[in-house]
Amino acid sequence: MIVTTPQQFTQALAQVPARPDMPATMAAALLVSPVGFRLSEQPVDNQYMKTAPIDPARAMRQHHALVEALGAIGLPVIVLPGRDGLDDGVFPNNAFATVPGKFIVGSMRHPVRRAEAARDDIRQLFTETLGRALVDLSAQDCVAELTGPLVIDRGRGIGYCGLSQRADEAGCAAMHDAFGLRLTFRFALRPGEYHTNVVLSVLAGRACVIDPDAFIDPDVPEAIAAAYPGRTLALDAAEKAAFAGNCLAVTDRDVMLSQTAFAGLRSGSRAALESWGFRLHAVDVDEFEKAGGSLRCMIAEVF
Repeated sequence: MIVTTPQQFTQALAQVPARPDMPATMAAALLVSPVGFRLSEQPVDNQYMKTAPIDPARAMRQHHALVEALGAIGLPVIVLPGRDGLDDGVFPNNAFATVPGKFIVGSMRHPVRRAEAARDDIRQLFTETLGRALVDLSAQDCVAELTGPLVIDRGRGIGYCGLSQRADEAGCAAMHDAFGLRLTFRFALRPGEYHTNVVLSVLAGRACVIDPDAFIDPDVPEAIAAAYPGRTLALDAAEKAAFAGNCLAVTDRDVMLSQTAFAGLRSGSRAALESWGFRLHAVDVDEFEKAGGSLRCMIAEVF
């Protein structure tokens, strides 16, 4: 079911209990190394991009530190090499996603990202080596940048899809089907917001982090917050700008975020997350943040 108003979402939510058989967090992480990483000239719709030049050697060190941090938490990590000409290949969560038994390829808006989604080696890894069925949204007439515009509560099978230039109505419907969601709440983001995962994160199905000002309809964030009573962290403008909304629960207890985001959190925000039983792990990825994405964008979850 796809709903489009806060009232419809609230009514439908009561009919969507948790699924104890479905994991709320990933089993492994897929990352793409920063070989070929540079500031792309195509995604002009990303207001978070900066004009500062990228230091390739520092980016490589930061990427390695992220891989080490995931491993230290206990997660298996798959790292594939980047490719020259695929400027944003370091952000694979927009192009590739999984559910048990399936490998999903997104339908990207920009040509350079469409080339990234066409990578045969990544497709073959999941379909031929790992034996997953391919769900290729790039062959459909839609824009669907997967877990960029679509934030998923995996434990309940609920999707939160923000429409922007990176996801249209057809793309929302395609993602709803591809991920096998039970309920998707579709809404409009404010102009300038390109991906929902910059302004919303569902943490292990039991809490959420949200910027209420990123939504055109103010009742939308209120309805989402009501799905996580007593465990919703509302970000202010400075926290959002620091990518605090781009955090990710990598286990039921461990939340990763960039060092920029961690430093930008108010003390009360950190205390709230910790009081809900989360351990915060900060990793410096500011070279990648110059390109308009942060830590969550660098990790494609493997379920």
